[in-house]
Amino acid sequence: MKIDLNSDLGEGFGRWKSGDDEALMKVISSANVACGFHAGDAVIMTRMTEAAKENKVALGAHTGLPDLLGFGRVAMDMNPKDWQKHALYQLGALVAIAKVGGYEVTHAGSHGALGDMSKRNPEYGQMMLDVFAAFDKNLIVALQPNSSSMKYARKIGLRTVGKIFADRAYDDEGHLVSRKLPGALINDLSAVGQRIDQFMNDSTITAMSGKRIKMEAACVLVHSDTAGALEIARTVRATVEKGGGKIVPLTELAN
Repeated sequence: MKIDLNSDLGEGFGRWKSGDDEALMKVISSANVACGFHAGDAVIMTRMTEAAKENKVALGAHTGLPDLLGFGRVAMDMNPKDWQKHALYQLGALVAIAKVGGYEVTHAGSHGALGDMSKRNPEYGQMMLDVFAAFDKNLIVALQPNSSSMKYARKIGLRTVGKIFADRAYDDEGHLVSRKLPGALINDLSAVGQRIDQFMNDSTITAMSGKRIKMEAACVLVHSDTAGALEIARTVRATVEKGGGKIVPLTELAN
């Protein structure tokens, strides 16, 4: 079984640093790099591009709301068409940096509150995918399995991979539990290993209620700002490899 080990990186700004990005780059196979709106800046984006190239990690654009103070986790009442312009701006910035550095951007996604905004108004999610496709039909998007976003991405010709989270709890519908709730974040290494081992065996994860949920996925994401993220990523990788699997970049998995 081939699995992409994915992480959101470059989430600092100026002197402020978040996460052990360079160490994570040596463990993961694909990186989603903040593009300056919710986090990140030109220097950090360049450093992440160089590290991705050095470690043969697939490089992706992690687009977010213009919300540095709230880390992109504060919902905004924004015209979806205006959001497209913000997303395009961020994509272009990372692609330019990668091009000059002799590398390429292979995938894209959205960060934080954009997911919640898309649930409330599907137009946000669709227009996000529309702008990715308009920019480059070869971009890969890692999305919740069997979601409306996944179906729409395939409809418009984007390459897709199903994604699960190693460090977040799920509800019975297969959606992430709010970070505000107790138990929403998972940083116990034995629990992480158990989740990945179960997923490797039968493609299911266990929701907070105990219900098993089928997840047709091949991408496992670890948030770099989760406490103990590096050890969580190492646990995911070790569990996959112990189970006979192989860690590969998104580019080897997309349909």
